[in-house]
Amino acid sequence: MVMDQEGKTMEVGLIELFERAHQYRGLAGELPTQDIAVLRLLLAILHCVYGRYNPQGEYEPLYESEPGATPDAALKRWKEIWDKGAFSDPILREYLEHYEDRFWLFHPERPFYQVPEHKLKEGLVKDPTKYTAAKLNGEIAQSGNKLRLFSSRSGEAKEALSFAESARWLLHLNGFDDASVKPKGKDPEGGKLPSTGLGWLGKLGLVAAEGDNLFETLMLNFTLLRDGKSLWGPGEAVWELDTVRSKERSLIPQPENPAALLTLQSRRILLHRDGNKVVGYSLLGGDVFSEENAFVEQMTLWKKVQNKKRGAVQFIPKLHDPSRQLWREFAALFVNSEELHSPGVISWIRRLKFANYLSRTFVHFRIAAITYDASNSSFNDVFSDGISIHRDILESSEFGDRWIKRIIEEIETTDQLVWLLGQLAQDIAIATGASMKGDQNKKRLSRIAGAAREHAFYCLDQPFRRWLESIDPVNDEPHEASMRWWNEAKKIIRQLGEEMIKKYGIRAYGERIVKEDNKEVAYSIPQAYNRFLYRTHNKETLKGGKSA
Repeated sequence: MVMDQEGKTMEVGLIELFERAHQYRGLAGELPTQDIAVLRLLLAILHCVYGRYNPQGEYEPLYESEPGATPDAALKRWKEIWDKGAFSDPILREYLEHYEDRFWLFHPERPFYQVPEHKLKEGLVKDPTKYTAAKLNGEIAQSGNKLRLFSSRSGEAKEALSFAESARWLLHLNGFDDASVKPKGKDPEGGKLPSTGLGWLGKLGLVAAEGDNLFETLMLNFTLLRDGKSLWGPGEAVWELDTVRSKERSLIPQPENPAALLTLQSRRILLHRDGNKVVGYSLLGGDVFSEENAFVEQMTLWKKVQNKKRGAVQFIPKLHDPSRQLWREFAALFVNSEELHSPGVISWIRRLKFANYLSRTFVHFRIAAITYDASNSSFNDVFSDGISIHRDILESSEFGDRWIKRIIEEIETTDQLVWLLGQLAQDIAIATGASMKGDQNKKRLSRIAGAAREHAFYCLDQPFRRWLESIDPVNDEPHEASMRWWNEAKKIIRQLGEEMIKKYGIRAYGERIVKEDNKEVAYSIPQAYNRFLYRTHNKETLKGGKSA
């Protein structure tokens, strides 16, 4: 599903999608997470074609083991395609036509992204779990204790999907399936099979670059170098394999090539049809591999963890927090250090910027994610967010690092301002009679502070994005840019604080004595507000220093 420049959506085949990618605004599936799943399929195709063949159709693989393959050669190939502004090379069509039958949804031996019925019954597998089409359709995914997320379908319409819809949801299911599938097979050697867990994409803090059209979006995410540095090893997409993998819950080595990773089969699936409609599917756990330092994955945030068994410090994918705006994850997005590992796609775009291959002023990044319930057995919600940043801030140099450090400092300052507003809300609640005794009362005070902070971030969200996009790294002076944001953030936070105290009449301004740690402490609205004004006076008082 794509959207044209006039905003109309339409279903197109793979060949048409690639040949007209420059004419489409972008993917336009039913959910942002579905678009990510489809995007990764399209990127896998690009890796299979241009990772092996030059635009003239000559076999010239860009693998680290191939003679003549270098990072510079990979960059030049990318630039040659980018400069054309369209996927106009015959080799792309030839590749898709060669594997045409591997993309058939109901091929008897190689159904697309599925395992044929006779294969499901081989070896370890017995009677896979069966579901209706309603669970395949992520638009109407539901948990056991809440209504469906969306009401776009009802009655018979939710129990049957067209083949085109099913193909998109098949990609989504493989990547984002919950962990409710029950294991069916047993290890014949008596060992323990790996846990099914979430689908691979459900474990990631997904991030992708966005261009002005679908061609640009695909090319910006077409990472021909690992983390913008080194060549990939060889690898095959799932449709290129000689045999279909059918073993349930199979522990595999970390892939060494994006074509293999982007088409990872987290689930063993077989669609069921009735006439020209898909009415259900069978499902088992599929391929899994270690998440630790899996830097073959180029589209996720990372976090540093300590391995309890081996004591080693490693990185694992970091999930997005739906309660936090994306700009608050700025450090995780744009910093590479011993403590932080930037997503590969961002490192790749930095490399393109370093090579002077990006002429656009701003680069836009978008995230999409699903939140699951506490047991990961059903969907709770789907969310998406984005952030735009000046290309020069991405520069891999002291110049770019200085700007990134400055922006992170302003985000930390903003966090402190918001924390103080939450503290004011809590102090006002105590001054007007809220009890501090008992766990329930303490939780209530915590919720009051949390609600104030959540509202503050909501009010700061668009102003911060405008400020970030207003930065001209070449012509702006960092201190002046920082002060622009400080003045605006301070004004917003103080206005919110003023609104809080205006809700109370003069009778609520009296002093209240509260016992804290066997001491009597006086609480009053004027006291709390004056403390708030003092702490938010300037950056020194914010940090606990003295006012100038």
